[in-house]
Amino acid sequence: MNVRKLRNLAFYLHRYLGLIVGLILIIVGLSGSLLVFQREIDHFLIGQQFGRLTPQQQQVPVETILQNVRETYKDQPDLKIDSIDFNPAPDLPSTVWFESEDDKWKQVLVNPYTNEILGTRQWDNSLFGITYRLHYELLAGEPGIVIVGIAALFLFILSVTGLILWPGWRRLIAGFKIKWNAHPKRVNFDLHKVAGIISAVFLVIIAFTGFCWNFYEQTEPIIYAATFTPKPVEPVSKVIPAQEPMNPTEILQRADAALPGATTTYLNIPTEPDGVYRVNKKFPQEREAWGRSQVYLDQYTGEVLRIKDVRSLSRGEAVLDAFSPLHYGTFWGLPTRILYVFIGLSPTILFITGFVMYRYHRRGTTVTEEPRQPIAH
Repeated sequence: MNVRKLRNLAFYLHRYLGLIVGLILIIVGLSGSLLVFQREIDHFLIGQQFGRLTPQQQQVPVETILQNVRETYKDQPDLKIDSIDFNPAPDLPSTVWFESEDDKWKQVLVNPYTNEILGTRQWDNSLFGITYRLHYELLAGEPGIVIVGIAALFLFILSVTGLILWPGWRRLIAGFKIKWNAHPKRVNFDLHKVAGIISAVFLVIIAFTGFCWNFYEQTEPIIYAATFTPKPVEPVSKVIPAQEPMNPTEILQRADAALPGATTTYLNIPTEPDGVYRVNKKFPQEREAWGRSQVYLDQYTGEVLRIKDVRSLSRGEAVLDAFSPLHYGTFWGLPTRILYVFIGLSPTILFITGFVMYRYHRRGTTVTEEPRQPIAH
């Protein structure tokens, strides 16, 4: 295929895929912009709703908090404790997460210094619960996950074809120039090309990681195979009849010994007989608020079954582990997170300017200042 045919193919893919998924990408992009600073905004909302705590030297044991929560909600047997978050801010409560049989999530906010239950939130109906589900599944459950995954694939193709069509490959300065005093059609085209080239590489990354997440069962084994890395065996506990699980405090102590120097950010509680404790850890050099290292432990013996240490990952694990910072823009800290807010707005700008170009094309409008080439439509 020669260059001209490649550009023509890229042009038609770019135009019609944009028209097909543009509105979906606007929804996903705008919700993604809001999610970039989800934790900071949510911590502010928690402080406003439940007040700020007075930090104390000693916190009550984790099992005491969990026992209190279980006792308080024992009349709701459909709720199972899934995990407990240890807030990084000392003046904010810990959060116990309940999952119901219909996959709904309830948050119980607990004062870690006094064991007082401060209140509850239905996560699915909260600001960020709705925003997350809108971003991930369009509030449509499993069908929505598939639709957003396909839209992410189309966004990947749109970004690549946009890079191919960018006129700056011929004249670099022209590729970044906006002629504000030209015909509105030309101004619109210039806005599209500049917004596109600024956001294209980031949109490629976001689209690829989003597609892989939404089709994780299919893409995870491909990534391990492509990196020539064996997929880690899913850890399970050896069921010991009539034996109670170890208490969380001992589990956390063993996790600390397995990954010294890292702070515990949350603990996943096993809900099945062969389930495991999963302790999430954060090293000081990590930029993500909750960290990405994990320790998996047998719930009956406390044996360490698997360690995921971000400092020494296999090739496959390293690729998969990079998805989160690349998708949410945390890889360079605050500057890239701020940038990602604007990247999330770019699908709206690109769809509007692209649709205006399509309307001009349909009406056959011509402008003398505009180059007569496919990219100009």
